[in-house]
Amino acid sequence: MLRINQLKLPVGHSAEQLKKKIIKTLQIREGDLKQYSVRKRSIDARKKPELYYVYSIDLAVTDEARVVKHAKGRVQRVTERHYQIPEHEKGHMKLRPVVIGSGPAGLFCAYLLALEGCCPLIAERGAPVRERKADVERFWKTGVLDPSSNVQFGEGGAGTFSDGKLNTLVKDAAGRNRFVLETFVAFGAPEDILWEQKPHIGTDILIDVVEAMRNRIIELGGEFRFHCQVTDILPEENSLVINGQEKIRTEAAVLAIGHSARDTFQMLYDRGINMEAKSFAVGVRVEHPQEMIDRNMYGSYTGENLPAASYKLAEKLENGRGVYSFCMCPGGYVVNASSEEGRLAVNGMSYRSRDGENANSAIIATVTPADFKSSHPLAGIEFQRSLEEKAWKAGNGKVPVQRLEDYLQNRKSTRIGKIQPNIKGGYTLADVRQIFPEELAWSLGEGICRMGKKIHGFDDRDTILSGVESRTSSPVRIVRNEQYVSSIPWLYPCGEGAGYAGGITSAAMDGMRVAEAVLMRKFTEN
Repeated sequence: MLRINQLKLPVGHSAEQLKKKIIKTLQIREGDLKQYSVRKRSIDARKKPELYYVYSIDLAVTDEARVVKHAKGRVQRVTERHYQIPEHEKGHMKLRPVVIGSGPAGLFCAYLLALEGCCPLIAERGAPVRERKADVERFWKTGVLDPSSNVQFGEGGAGTFSDGKLNTLVKDAAGRNRFVLETFVAFGAPEDILWEQKPHIGTDILIDVVEAMRNRIIELGGEFRFHCQVTDILPEENSLVINGQEKIRTEAAVLAIGHSARDTFQMLYDRGINMEAKSFAVGVRVEHPQEMIDRNMYGSYTGENLPAASYKLAEKLENGRGVYSFCMCPGGYVVNASSEEGRLAVNGMSYRSRDGENANSAIIATVTPADFKSSHPLAGIEFQRSLEEKAWKAGNGKVPVQRLEDYLQNRKSTRIGKIQPNIKGGYTLADVRQIFPEELAWSLGEGICRMGKKIHGFDDRDTILSGVESRTSSPVRIVRNEQYVSSIPWLYPCGEGAGYAGGITSAAMDGMRVAEAVLMRKFTEN
């Protein structure tokens, strides 16, 4: 197979123009091009308002050697690496594996185990995804929280009520990242996630995809049990305790519990499982008109309808803090993402169409154990909770929002300006700044002001801030060895919650690695 990189065409080109460009680049006749497909596509807006699509194209031709010789470096031979589950002994497990959690890490771990005939049991503390959707929408409408079925807990994990971003910086020679995308497509995701530079599914489609994956795992012999929380671990008995009552014995339990399972982290700590605090990031959600972001990114271009534009920003401040954008949601919504009574956290979410009026992004700064003022492994959780309690009090249970001008002047907002909040859940004017320690509060404000020098209007005085964005990643790492096991040899920490991933794709890939480790292990029944 051959690949052309950096094939550039104006935005708005036709499929025929793309084909002609390929033929011209290769200097071949039309009949010599047997087939081609888009590998990657991105937008080049460096010369706006002149915008271009930049392609990587995979193709087959009749005389590959001649084309490579005469194309003068414009084409290269590539070998597609298709993911294969490693060879392993079949049927060596006497007890079925248990996967705790059904976010992307848990789902992909369970999927591989099911494909190999291991009939995994998936224990999910929350609700099935459609029941969960109803619970979440009820919470946004009424403010009544279900602690076990919300934006953080339930089938699909926290990513189900997000933008559904699938880009990752993780390189994987085995092809796991491509396998994740192809699996999503097989279960109903749009095919363009295979080639778009910044692929995303959207929360509305993710729900269908998650449900389809569950049904396939069941067809393969797996079992899902919802409203089923692991409340204790009995190391010497190789047993999990479910809902404080039932015991389930297993030779392999996968901890894919997500970054917000604070009660489970406490239980693991009490059981002596080796854990450590890790750095994460906290901050606010900022909202701007999507039209303003589009204008900055695309210029005055008025041709073909382009996708809602995104951005990625970072600033290094004199106090040593790094302030950066995270989980940018074009045409999206800020959502109340709380999971504990008396505490409030926000996140961003987009539908597939990304056609909301506002763009939103987290503007966050990294916090470390030095900020927690404790070396305790769970100190990061308590730091999160302290911010979330202040956010809940600031908004009296609703999402607190503040104009940027008021944030910078350290005063409560009393009015909304020209930018209207786009928030799922109740919100109220408040003082978001007082949620944070002053040094951190100053850093976030200063970072936003500096970002205004890169994107005109980013620091508009009417920019809407809401808080607190505290669930960016896990505050805990559950230590595991090269065989992916914890200090309990049958317990496998996995995914974002265990501190080994960040985002849907990387979590899914980690779930695959853990599944491989389980499959490769030699088990003997105790």
